[in-house]
Amino acid sequence: RFCLPLMLASLPTMATGEQFPPALQDSWGDFWLYRFFVNAASYASIVVPGFLLIQYFKRRNYLETGRGICFPVIKACVFGSEVKSVHQEDGSLPPRAEPAESSTARQVFKLLFCAAGLQVSYLTWGVVQERVMTRTYGATETDPGEKFKDSQFLVFMNRILAFTVAGLYCALTKQPRHGAPMYKYSFASLSNILSSWCQYEALKYVSFPTQVLAKASKVIPVMMMGKLVSRKSYEYWEYLTAALISVGVSMFLLSSAPNRHVSTVTTFSGVVLLAGYILFDSFTSNWQDALFTYKMSPVQMMFGVNVFSCLFTVGSLLEQGALLESVRFMARHSEFTAHAVLLSVCSACGQLFIFYTISQFGAAVFTIIMTLRQAFAILLSCLIYGHSVTVVGGLGVAVVFMALFLRIYARSRMKKRSKKLPPGETPVQKV
Repeated sequence: RFCLPLMLASLPTMATGEQFPPALQDSWGDFWLYRFFVNAASYASIVVPGFLLIQYFKRRNYLETGRGICFPVIKACVFGSEVKSVHQEDGSLPPRAEPAESSTARQVFKLLFCAAGLQVSYLTWGVVQERVMTRTYGATETDPGEKFKDSQFLVFMNRILAFTVAGLYCALTKQPRHGAPMYKYSFASLSNILSSWCQYEALKYVSFPTQVLAKASKVIPVMMMGKLVSRKSYEYWEYLTAALISVGVSMFLLSSAPNRHVSTVTTFSGVVLLAGYILFDSFTSNWQDALFTYKMSPVQMMFGVNVFSCLFTVGSLLEQGALLESVRFMARHSEFTAHAVLLSVCSACGQLFIFYTISQFGAAVFTIIMTLRQAFAILLSCLIYGHSVTVVGGLGVAVVFMALFLRIYARSRMKKRSKKLPPGETPVQKV
């Protein structure tokens, strides 16, 4: 009966061959793999009954035989209107409306406003995220303080505010008639929760610059997932830039390996968590891409995904008894409360800035801004938290961002060329 706890307790040390920080060794129950399976079991306790109910209503042909006050709710959740629209050109976003005639100064001001909003929101989010997951709270001269360990609670905080903001936006503005069955959002929601959880947990094992570069390299699994889920095809330059990103990330990781400082060493657990983040996030984007075949706005997508995210996370936290424990941690440390709220605000505001930027200037300008944000995030993290980057690591970072900008340039050229194609000839799908 003691074999499983002993194996789980030994896995972190076996995987890396080095001493873990005391905060990560408190008990075998604090090991990320154990918590992952516990969270997955909690989600399954919600998903499995929901799946059985959906199958039951479909077998009974409830859409034709159902009656009563519950009929509209069940119809919306299980069946929807099943009316699809033509797939959008970007795959995940409606076509950008051409801005009305305005002065150059006004357009420049809008662009600066969008760029500043995105940079402030996500740079602040990155700095605070690293602070919450890697530093202690309540430390004094005699007390080392304690770390916050429950990444799922942070995911819940982010999702509950995003759900509220998206719900208010949908209520106050005119939105397209919703047609997708609500349960289909649960797939993207579940993968989104797991990717966010892996992202928070990875910061316990790898540095923030390493995590940022791992995000940049998710182009590769996104392409692989696109082939599997959406049957997409890609051009040679997309494979070339993906290979360059892999080379750059490898240079950075290998150059950081000799550094044994606990905040920068790349452990086996950190690599696995980053791989999990990339895998789940790739599925999320491709599943949302498929959902946009229904006529909906990005804010409706944001609302639908966050409804299930709140349901899954609060259900899991209550089942594990972790919700009250996290609330007590907030009561003990007011600084953590401020950080958790700031994380949620930055996440929600960042999503709104994403929608506004793409609607005003298109996806290419948005991608450039966010690519620059990743570079600034690495620089800011190194300045604030003292991460060191070698010359080879710096070259690796440069290769990654050169490949990203090359993708942006090549994509814009492809888009211009696709507009000149004769009717009936469709361009190659793009990531």
